[in-house]
Amino acid sequence: MAVSSTSPRPPARAARKPRGEGQWAVGHREPLNPNERTKKDDNPLNVRARIENIYAHQGFASIDPQDLRGRFRWWGLYTQRKAGIDGGRTAVLEPHELDDEYFMLRVRIDGGQLNLAQLRVIADISQEFARDTADITDRQNIQLHWIRVEDMPEIWRRLEAVGLQTTEACGDCPRIVLGSPVAGVSADEVVDPTPAIDEIVERYVGDPAFSNLPRKFKSSISWLADTPYEVNDISFVGVDHPEHGPGFDLWVGGGLSTNPMLAQRLGVWVPLGEVPDVWVGVVSIFRDYGYRRLRHRARLKFLVADWGVEKFREILEKEYLGRTLLDGPAPDLPGKPIDHIGVHAQNDGRSYVGAAPVVGRVSGAQLSRLADVVAAAGSDRVRLTPYQKLLVLDVEPDRVEPLVTALRGIGLEARPSAWRRGTMACTGIEYCKLAIVETKARGAELVARLEERLREFDADISIHINGCPNACARTQVADIGLKGQLVVGPDGQQVEGYQVHLGGGLGMAQGQTAGFGRKLRGLKTTAEELPEYVERLARRYLAGRTEGESFADWVVRVDEEELR
Repeated sequence: MAVSSTSPRPPARAARKPRGEGQWAVGHREPLNPNERTKKDDNPLNVRARIENIYAHQGFASIDPQDLRGRFRWWGLYTQRKAGIDGGRTAVLEPHELDDEYFMLRVRIDGGQLNLAQLRVIADISQEFARDTADITDRQNIQLHWIRVEDMPEIWRRLEAVGLQTTEACGDCPRIVLGSPVAGVSADEVVDPTPAIDEIVERYVGDPAFSNLPRKFKSSISWLADTPYEVNDISFVGVDHPEHGPGFDLWVGGGLSTNPMLAQRLGVWVPLGEVPDVWVGVVSIFRDYGYRRLRHRARLKFLVADWGVEKFREILEKEYLGRTLLDGPAPDLPGKPIDHIGVHAQNDGRSYVGAAPVVGRVSGAQLSRLADVVAAAGSDRVRLTPYQKLLVLDVEPDRVEPLVTALRGIGLEARPSAWRRGTMACTGIEYCKLAIVETKARGAELVARLEERLREFDADISIHINGCPNACARTQVADIGLKGQLVVGPDGQQVEGYQVHLGGGLGMAQGQTAGFGRKLRGLKTTAEELPEYVERLARRYLAGRTEGESFADWVVRVDEEELR
């Protein structure tokens, strides 16, 4: 009998099971990274009790590390960068080596709405507890520095006495809800969405059901296209439905940082009364289906990119809302972008006045003087914008010019140069542990230089300066985006500098197409050479533009050498 020489076939291997992404809805409940473990070990909202009852009495050294670098964020607190650590060591040192014994504190101001009592409390806290620091952020927050944990109970007492809070100003949770700074007073607004913002904040901010999201969740709700709605996790933009009337167009999945993506329209029409329910439906999808394995893929934008808008809408309707949403049209955009700086008519015959600090940097003393100036103008309302600016509402016609003059007297310009108007900067290396370079001081120097050399510049160019790749200042969607990094200087040594992005922008007006800035190979500048580079670029644009050509369009058209 012949014996086959063929060896027996090994048993077939089972198909490799795809690696889980940590999605709760598909059964992946076990934490897959240290951040998820910290949140599972204890709901971060619980840390406030420890701050008030233990840490405020026993001091910085008593703080548990998981609380310090994790759960504190849910109450608006980040340790700030220890002074004297240069940018080259940002990614080298351990967190405890970067930590100072002081905190940055974010005061959440949903919709950017402040009354004078609230403004005065923030000003007083700044002067008494924060070494007179204050920054207006591009998320409509006020950010303070040099905060001691020992002072937090008193700070919370004062803030909450006037209706302010720091709850979930940071952390893997619903952050501040952006809103139009002219909600309720704009002559162009059809529906004021403030009731929806208020309901969302009252019902869901601080709710343990939504305090453990895969990562942060950013929202925007505005009738006008005056917030950067395309870079938020969720945005509602006003739209008039031909059959059902005014409501809101829903966008999901925007976000910048190192993997920038623009939000996408779901193609639905949402009436004002349903905005909170739809908002919580989208947040719930993120909580349940969001990726929790890798932090850098834990934003909603990655889920939307993988699913597509059709599947996202189907899951939202079937699993979370239990009803079909109405199809809706895209919003009508204004003829030009809105920034609200200057004097504008309200819908009641009065005016609002928009003024610009330099790159959002103010102080407690300046905010206190602002409150006096606003009171003298007969107003009780100030609004913050998502562009590091502020507005004074409800100004009678005969008080407008005295107000403009008074604002100028305290360093807030209602008729600013194009450079002050268009420049933003993140916190930078002065306080931020992630930063590599200085931003606020460099931005102020840049504005001063350009105002001196190009004061009559007649075009709007946005300049956004960021201290690291995380794009807190929205660098990829600026005309000139500056991403902080170390570069080689003239003497061959590493110095502070910026990678340059050119011609980015959002779809904020008719004819504008949203897109990320052009990155040319090797296009970098040292911090010292930055003013000269921007001046050279601006002069070339002025000399070479065609009639009506925007800076972004000019950047796309010209040869690369023109941009260096």
